[in-house]
Amino acid sequence: MVIKKVENQGDDVVDPVEQMLKKTGCIELHYQVQECIAETQDWRKCQDHVQKFKVCMEEHSKRNKKVPSS
Repeated sequence: MVIKKVENQGDDVVDPVEQMLKKTGCIELHYQVQECIAETQDWRKCQDHVQKFKVCMEEHSKRNKKVPSS
């Protein structure tokens, strides 16, 4: 896997991770996890937020699984 460095050329640069999270519908939960970690400086204290985000991502994954054709 090749990771390309995104150069910051202003506000028009789109973060690919953020773009992906918007498509999942879980971005607000992601922000809550980030905010909790920033406030507490301890991800272990944010497990409620982490679990909600995990469930959201799992539900998104289930909704988007492709059923193989017979």
